[in-house]
Amino acid sequence: MTTPDRPEPRTGAAILRTALRRNAGAMAWGTLLMGMYQAGETAFPIALGLIVEHTMRERGLGSLALSIAALAVIITTVSLSWRFGMRILQKANTTEAHRWRVRVAACGLQPVARKTGLKSGEVLTIATEDADQTADIIEVVPLLISSLVAVLITAVALGIASVRLGLLVIVGTVAILSILSVMSKRIGDGTREQQARVARAGAKVADLISGLRPLHGFGGNHAAFLSYRRLSAEARNQAVAVAKVNGAYAGTALTLNAILAAAVTLTAGWEALSGDITIGQLVMAVGLAQFIMEPLKLFSEMPKYVVVARASAERMALVLAAPPVLTPGSARPSGDGGLELDGVRYGALRDLKFHVSAGEFVAIAAYQAREAADLVSILAANVPPDAYEGVVRVGGHPLTDLSIDAVREHLLVNPYDAEIFAGTLRTNIDPADAGRMIPEAVEASMLTDVVALHRDGLDHAVRDRGANLSGGQRQRLSLARALAADPAVLVLHDPTTAVDAVTEQLIARNLTGLRHDRTTIVITSSPAILDAADRVLVLDGGTITAEDTHRNLLTSDETYRQAVAR
Repeated sequence: MTTPDRPEPRTGAAILRTALRRNAGAMAWGTLLMGMYQAGETAFPIALGLIVEHTMRERGLGSLALSIAALAVIITTVSLSWRFGMRILQKANTTEAHRWRVRVAACGLQPVARKTGLKSGEVLTIATEDADQTADIIEVVPLLISSLVAVLITAVALGIASVRLGLLVIVGTVAILSILSVMSKRIGDGTREQQARVARAGAKVADLISGLRPLHGFGGNHAAFLSYRRLSAEARNQAVAVAKVNGAYAGTALTLNAILAAAVTLTAGWEALSGDITIGQLVMAVGLAQFIMEPLKLFSEMPKYVVVARASAERMALVLAAPPVLTPGSARPSGDGGLELDGVRYGALRDLKFHVSAGEFVAIAAYQAREAADLVSILAANVPPDAYEGVVRVGGHPLTDLSIDAVREHLLVNPYDAEIFAGTLRTNIDPADAGRMIPEAVEASMLTDVVALHRDGLDHAVRDRGANLSGGQRQRLSLARALAADPAVLVLHDPTTAVDAVTEQLIARNLTGLRHDRTTIVITSSPAILDAADRVLVLDGGTITAEDTHRNLLTSDETYRQAVAR
């Protein structure tokens, strides 16, 4: 089964190449302007040296005015080129980070899950921090080139005054970069490990938040907190280790840059005393020695940023290049067609066979929660086809032959723990604003009291995960969303476990009315829904052991009566 999709970069290097290629224009302009900025900065001490030379030979107001004008041009160039160069680069950086965030999020939201081996919290970290750090390459390369321009101009200017000074700058720069490049590799290894540990801690937080209520219920919140504390401590220790390496790197870079600047200054002073260079050239050399520390600092830090960007890009590749859990086909179901399982073996399921005809309302009474969960996973296409035996047919076609779009349009599986999103009641019921049957779904799910309770009605605000709703309200809101989608085949898993008996009776009656001509399967132990179904399938030991109406099963099957009677 294949879904049309853009080819994703397979490696971190490919992601960086894509980012650079996509922003080539902005980077070219940014490099030009930042190069002008660095050239202007370099020209300032050179101009001062020339002014000293000129004024020592020709003293007058005209020479002074010309010198002031030259310095004004240099300062203006420095100011404007920096302002507009950084504006272009930061805009490109921010835009590129946004693109990668959206791309990672799109992978997570695709109908077909990917084999990333990552939890949702880790994917969240990749879509935020790693996307930002990867996009930093857009600024790093132009700044690297512009810093190189400054170093080269400095070397040429000093070389014209004295070959020894020019060679000193070139040799010193190469030595500094050679030393720092070795240190940057260690930073890259540490950064990758730090990002992975922070992501694992973030995933743990996401798990704790989603399971906070049951954790409190059975008193496991303290143990869960200790588990998170351990993961967070590991992330902290790794961050401290990386910070130490970064500190050593920065300190080494600053020390080496200062040594080079001091060497240039002392050499220039010695040559001035020896008469090899003039006073103006000495002023220029001292000024360049002070100035060169900043571009050298920037230049020496670039390898570190490149390594960090590469590490983040490699983590993004884990998501972008991950293969899908299953490969969809291209067929579409024939009309309604119903649902059939033939010899399915997976987890707790053993040679499971049953057929639900088009328009039929069938309830499945699963004695074991594991069996119900495995059945839901199979029907929701969350399990790769090669991970189970047997065939699942939807509308007469094997599930593996159908396109994902067709499966999602035709078959909807609503789990018992369906998520509630921040927004309003309306946006939770009809997320795509497709104008679906909202009033009918609200009435059938008995959500009418929740809507009537609030002044804003369906526009009442809902917090993240439905934090401002009770368990029963969240469950009914989830049911309303499933009913509003009105799929040809609807599978509900325990849709009424958090509501009272009266509401459960009303929901069961409403389900039969709203879905009277649509295929409906409810996996439940609710007597009300079992009684409303056309027939009941008993799932025990991984297979169907009995099939009849609810009332007939109550009189003929003692095990069934004990399992569902309340």
